[in-house]
Amino acid sequence: MTRIERTRPFNQRRNGRNSVKISTIICLSSLHTIPFANCFSNPRRRCNRHHAVRLSTPSVTLLQGWIQDKEGEWQWEEDDESFQAVQTITATATPTLPSGSFRPKQSLGQNYLRDGNTVAKIVRAFVTDATETLARRSNNGDHAAEVQQRPLRAIELGPGAGALTDVLIPTIGASNLKCIEIDGRSVELLSAKHPKLEIYHQDVLQADYNSLAKESFNNELGAGPLSIIGNLPYYITSQILFALADASHSDSIRSATVTMQWEVGSRLIAPTKCKDYGILTVVFQLYADCKIHFKIPPTVFYPKPKVDSALVGLHFVGPERLRRRLVGVRPENLRTVVNAVFQKRRKTVRNGLKKLAMNVFGDDDKVKQFLESEPLPLPKVVLEDRDAGDEFALAQELPLDWTSKRPEELSPGQFIELTRLLYGADEDWETSSLKSKVWRKMNHGSDMMS
Repeated sequence: MTRIERTRPFNQRRNGRNSVKISTIICLSSLHTIPFANCFSNPRRRCNRHHAVRLSTPSVTLLQGWIQDKEGEWQWEEDDESFQAVQTITATATPTLPSGSFRPKQSLGQNYLRDGNTVAKIVRAFVTDATETLARRSNNGDHAAEVQQRPLRAIELGPGAGALTDVLIPTIGASNLKCIEIDGRSVELLSAKHPKLEIYHQDVLQADYNSLAKESFNNELGAGPLSIIGNLPYYITSQILFALADASHSDSIRSATVTMQWEVGSRLIAPTKCKDYGILTVVFQLYADCKIHFKIPPTVFYPKPKVDSALVGLHFVGPERLRRRLVGVRPENLRTVVNAVFQKRRKTVRNGLKKLAMNVFGDDDKVKQFLESEPLPLPKVVLEDRDAGDEFALAQELPLDWTSKRPEELSPGQFIELTRLLYGADEDWETSSLKSKVWRKMNHGSDMMS
């Protein structure tokens, strides 16, 4: 138990002049965990924007990047003696900007990173995310150790003034990094500083990740999965994330380590029965293992945003595991169902699906029969995964009273079963192809996947 004391001016009370000491007792061991998996699987977990991480050792507690030792002293996680960093990444100052001509553009949502320590922490988290996902078995059955030997193929989204770029290049090498930047001033600045760096002068929303994955890195020919890093503009964060999800259909992207508004990051890891739970939650807890690495205060950006930010790590599960979770449900049908019910999130699932069911069946009697139907038996592969203890599969069974539930009460797996009940499923799902564009907008990026 830890006692935290603070003082509050007593003038909040009508007749007081002095100060009163308010004592709050916090049991650190009872704080919730920021998940790196499917947080909906724990029915007792509450919706809470202010998370802390509980480590397996009872005597050590981690809180937003800070670690408390046995003596009760607090320090940064990286300063702990037991912390194992992937490699040494030193802090660096933000690049000196040309005076007067390089002001951040509000129209592009530019907020430059200005703190070297934060930059070093972001790059360290990125290298960890990338190396862990590259060690995953590839689709053709290569051993994980063989996959890990391949060099990291990094794409930085919106490098801006180069705060992250200047640390990434000495860390992973310029030949293992490519950048996508829409601001011509940034392209000119980075090209002058790093002549060997390949920069695409284009809108990040139009990026074709499937084509980028086929390009050579470090003079190495052949395709390979990409690892994404970036300080994302707040106003297009969701669209960038949806594009990354679509790119994972072809295993073009294995991981993403990106900054975003704290509230958006909270949605990615939100449990069910929570106001943060929504479309982003369903999609990314289906497509990836999600983690908030740490909170980022406004003071490390220029100009300062009015909200806190988060560094989020996404480990995409890949097409093979995604197909197994979908069990024949087409992602485009899942999108239709999810959008329909969350458009009426205050209503029950029954009310949210009435119009869509009429479009599918075209008959009042069939719609009524659908809304009164019981859930379908779980597919064999789901039962196998449940027996193996897979958390996603354990939360996939649709309840008998599904029509009376509200959207935020259904897990991502249950949305799959709901879609299967409405649209049916493809029998040859194990070999079926996944479309290149499902979640991102039709006017964003390429329509082709080969």
